[in-house]
Amino acid sequence: MDDRTSLAEVKAQVQAFTESRGWLKAHSPKNLAMSIAIESAELMEIFQWSDVQESWEVRNGSEWEHTQEELADVLIYCISLANQLDMDLGAAIADKMEKNGRRYPGKE
Repeated sequence: MDDRTSLAEVKAQVQAFTESRGWLKAHSPKNLAMSIAIESAELMEIFQWSDVQESWEVRNGSEWEHTQEELADVLIYCISLANQLDMDLGAAIADKMEKNGRRYPGKE
């Protein structure tokens, strides 16, 4: 679906889901930032005692679905925060990538 779904569509889907459940009042920037950290910790927990090779094997193991779910939770909260702050997330990513490119130039 990545090649068929725009970021704007994903943002709208997350917004509609949040609104339909009456969660907007609880979705302050502070609460959403905390939720991002909490969900990130749950994602890290999957890899906590893995060595580098084992971390790659998650793609073929019993933790694959769990990994997808936790990463999705992180992204959903990130998108929710962008929605609440009325942030153009695509522009923010493009700007940051451009700054990163200057800071860490590629090998040519």
